[in-house]
Amino acid sequence: MNSGMVLIWIAFITCAGATVFSLADMLTGKHRYALFSKRMEIVCTVSATLSMLILVFQLLVVNASYDYVFSHSSTDLAWYYRISALWAGQEGSLMLWVWAVMMMLIPLQYSSPTKQLAGTRLMELTRMTSLAISSVLLMLLVLTNPFAAYYVADGTGVELTNWNPFVTLYDVPYGQGMNPLLRNPWMAVHPPVLFLGYAAFTIPFAAAIANLLTKDDRWTDIAKEWMRIAWLFLTLGIGLGGFWAYEVLGWGAWYWTWDPVETSSLIPWITSTAFLHARTRLSSGEYGFLAPLLAVLSFILVIFATFVTRSGMWASVHSWQDFSDEGMVIAIFLVVLTGSSTVLLARRYFEDGR
Repeated sequence: MNSGMVLIWIAFITCAGATVFSLADMLTGKHRYALFSKRMEIVCTVSATLSMLILVFQLLVVNASYDYVFSHSSTDLAWYYRISALWAGQEGSLMLWVWAVMMMLIPLQYSSPTKQLAGTRLMELTRMTSLAISSVLLMLLVLTNPFAAYYVADGTGVELTNWNPFVTLYDVPYGQGMNPLLRNPWMAVHPPVLFLGYAAFTIPFAAAIANLLTKDDRWTDIAKEWMRIAWLFLTLGIGLGGFWAYEVLGWGAWYWTWDPVETSSLIPWITSTAFLHARTRLSSGEYGFLAPLLAVLSFILVIFATFVTRSGMWASVHSWQDFSDEGMVIAIFLVVLTGSSTVLLARRYFEDGR
């Protein structure tokens, strides 16, 4: 059985279930729904972790029966490049992203100073929003499963399945390996650092949405540290990417060429920097509208950067493919995020009379 494929399905179902039960708890006040939600979150985190470990193992042993392994790993690669193949493609990088979000929810709920907010409507809304975002990312992994595998179909030869975990895998003798441009030591650090930054933006966004719904000013206790973490990792990711480009691509003997994906990652860096400055004035009663606006905008711009990378609509050395079903899902997600956030921000603006 293709256990990795099944684990991704379990992670998606339990994450979506945790989101639904969390909403039911807030609407009804019945404690058993909160308990169901917590248990499903645990199952989702464990399933996501196991599926990622299985994929790393398959990349290390170069089990090319899996399409992702065939496309990104090979026996001629050093072991650290085989591990780096996890984030060399769109499915693996998404897996790393959603796993990081789920892992970040653990210290968010159980460590100081945010531990004291446990059980509050603010924290529950923050958690539910983060789970909803993780559900969308996991749905993308279900649609383009990194454990899609080759098998022999009766009468038609070797085919690729994204849905059937019970087929007998076809033994592919070799993997074609990583793109030569990616065979560089910077590959081991630039993408994971960048995706950890992207993942950390989820928490300030979720806290800002919770604030817009509850008017609980304690949202900055959640958002400030996670925005600092997001800003730090994004800064390191952009900087490391610049060194990589200088060394491998030789962009006119410079580190930056305004590549569409480069630029789309720079914009949330600017808005997150602005948030960190605006937050310092919140205690003085200033920027009560601007601070949540910047937190929300930063995450929306991260999703836009993801859309730029994965839609194929812009010519870029970072783009993976032409416009696909995955690009369509991200586009719909981006529209929903932008629309719902705009409504909440507009309501806050007119309520405050600003």
